[in-house]
Amino acid sequence: MRTLYSFLVSMLVYTGSSAQYNFEPSIEHPYGIPNPEAPQEVLDYTALIGECNCKSIARKADQTWAEPVDMIWRFKFIMNGMAVQDETLKADGKHSGSIRQFIPDSTKWYVHYYSSGAPTTILPVWEGNKNKDGEIVLYKEQKAPNGTDGFYRLTFSNISSEGYNWIGEWVSKDKSIIYPTWKINCLRTNKVSKSDEEKIMAKATTFSKAYINGDYETMTSIYTKDAKLFPNNTKIIEGHTDIKDRWILPEGVKILNHKTESNEINIIGNFAYDYGYYNGTTQRKDKSEVSWKGKYVIIWKKVNEEWKMYLDIWNSVVD
Repeated sequence: MRTLYSFLVSMLVYTGSSAQYNFEPSIEHPYGIPNPEAPQEVLDYTALIGECNCKSIARKADQTWAEPVDMIWRFKFIMNGMAVQDETLKADGKHSGSIRQFIPDSTKWYVHYYSSGAPTTILPVWEGNKNKDGEIVLYKEQKAPNGTDGFYRLTFSNISSEGYNWIGEWVSKDKSIIYPTWKINCLRTNKVSKSDEEKIMAKATTFSKAYINGDYETMTSIYTKDAKLFPNNTKIIEGHTDIKDRWILPEGVKILNHKTESNEINIIGNFAYDYGYYNGTTQRKDKSEVSWKGKYVIIWKKVNEEWKMYLDIWNSVVD
């Protein structure tokens, strides 16, 4: 998976910029993109990248919960895509942020936290990982008010295209005592993933229908003007004219069915990578039929708010 990831991100850089710092936030990628040379774990925060509107609820001194405070939570890739930075902007004026780095030698994330309400010369540090349930869990040693040894634990959970939840808790070392002190619930503002995923899937369906109907104009229109095809055992095919010619079938041959099944669609700014399997059936001139299947990788590009295929890569699979 690391090799595929590195290749895909390299393709995004190839398409977008010739600048020295290709992975920094830019007009095309306002929150940056992950660097393929970074530890693979940098992808742990991919679903959090962007901006969310949140409700922050803290426990008061009398142990009751305070009223929710409106908050913006914003994540982005920094240091040329090698790490992650986040900042919170709260309606009560108590802003904060973190620098998040994964260190391979210790196989852990290290999170350095700072805030406007309590500036310090030494930043507190949490450490941890993403667990098998998809939660990002971080710990920092901290005694309870009564002196009991324990940790302050931070957990990102229910991470999805719609948003995520966060909770801060004091936890005893044997985890028999768990006391939450801060809760944050977030909803994504830019609605990146889900609606765009649906648009990409709809485009793929339109492409399949057009292929079945022999509608080569529609098929070609789903590609960007500078699109490139990478078929089996063939040189790279570029531009609408050559792409259309590539898809035109010989007279008497037709496609009876065609379908793609995406394993993953991951959106990074105005680009998305999509990979999975395809299958279909061709009717030959003699009316005999042959079925086929394969695997694919597509790099989609958003052009004037419309998703189009920029790079289309596929090859056949044999049982």
